Amino acid sequence: MDQGLSNREACRIVGVDPRTGRKWLHGRSADSRQRAAPPISRVVPPSGLSRYLSQTDRIHIADRLREKATVRSIAAELGRSPSTVSREIRRNRHPDSRDYRPHAAQARADARRPRPKVGKIGQNPELRDFIQNHLALRWSPEQICNSLRKRFPDRPEMHVTHETVYQALYVQGRGELRRELARALRSGRARRRPHRQAHTRRPRAVQNMVMISDRPAEVSDRAVPGHWEGDLIIGKDHKSAIGTLVERTTRYVMLVHLPTGYSADNTRDALIETVKTLPPHLLRSLTWDQGAEMAAYRAFSLATDIPVYFCNPASPWQRGSNENTNGLLRQYFPKATDLSPHSRQDLDAVAAELNSRPRKTLGWETPAERLSKLLAA
Repeated sequence: MDQGLSNREACRIVGVDPRTGRKWLHGRSADSRQRAAPPISRVVPPSGLSRYLSQTDRIHIADRLREKATVRSIAAELGRSPSTVSREIRRNRHPDSRDYRPHAAQARADARRPRPKVGKIGQNPELRDFIQNHLALRWSPEQICNSLRKRFPDRPEMHVTHETVYQALYVQGRGELRRELARALRSGRARRRPHRQAHTRRPRAVQNMVMISDRPAEVSDRAVPGHWEGDLIIGKDHKSAIGTLVERTTRYVMLVHLPTGYSADNTRDALIETVKTLPPHLLRSLTWDQGAEMAAYRAFSLATDIPVYFCNPASPWQRGSNENTNGLLRQYFPKATDLSPHSRQDLDAVAAELNSRPRKTLGWETPAERLSKLLAA
C-alpha cells in the first residue's frame, strides 16, 4: 500500500483476504504483521505475468507441495489466485499416483491448449455422416438433433445440440461439415446475420373484407382441424407465383399451381381445384393476407363453402404457420427465380417432402402422420 496500491489489490498480491489486510493495517503491531505475512522474497509481482502458468511456476508448485505448503501460500508466492493453483493441481496431477509432477503437468497443459480443437462432430465419422445426409435432405439442425436422440437413446456420443451443428457449418476453419451444406439450410447462408424489422405492406385492393377478428374462436386454439392459412410466394420480377396452403392443426402443406399467373381469377380457380381434393370436414375456413390476388374471394367461398378471413395490414404473425412454411419453401424455390417452369408434379413432390419432415411443434411427428391420424379418427 506504500507503493500506492489499494488495500484490495495489495491483499490480492500477498494472498490474504481484504479484511485480514485491514487488520494488519489498523489492528496489529508491525511485528505481528511481519510474522503473519508470507516471505517477501517469494512474492512475484503481478506485472508481466503470463496468462498461463509456466514450467518454472509448475516446478515451484511441486517443490512447495513437497514441503507441505498450503495452496494459498503457494499462490501468494507466485502472485496468482489460489483458485488458479488449486485448479492446476487438480487438473494436471498424475492420474494414478495423484502426485504433482511438474514436467508431466506441463506436457498435459500444452496438449490441452492448441486451437482450434476438433469438435464432437469432427471426432465421430458416424455422427458427421448422419448430420450431412439429413442436411442434404433439407432437415433443419434442430430436427436432426432430435432425431439423433430418438434413434440413439443410449449413445450419448451421438447426441449434439442444434447450436453445435450451426457452429460446425458457420465457424471458419473447423472443417467438421462440408461448407456447401450451408446452402441446404433454410436461410441458405454460410454465416449468421441479425434479424431485420418487417417491412410495412402496401394497402391492397380487396373490398368488403371479413377481418381475422371475426374468425371463430375454435380457429385460434388449433383444436379443430380444417382451418387453413394461405399466401403466395412470388417469383422473379413478380411475373410468376405459387400458392401455399397450410392446415393449422397438422401443418400439412398443399401447393397451388398457377401456371398462367396469379390474377384474382386465376388464383380463385386454382384454389378451388386444389381444395376439392380434400374431404369436407377438412374445409372449414381460410385465412389470407390482404393481397389483390384474393379479390375474388367471394366467388371462391360460394364455390367451396369455405369462409375467407383477412389478416390486418403488416401482421404476418397472424398467419404464422403459413409464413414459416413459405420460408421452408424458399429452399426449393429461391427468391428472384422464375417459378413458372415448375409443373404440378414438381409441386406435389416438394409438398410430399415437407409433409414427411418431423416438426417440433407436432412433438416431432410429421404433418402426414398427424393428418393420417385425424382422417382415421
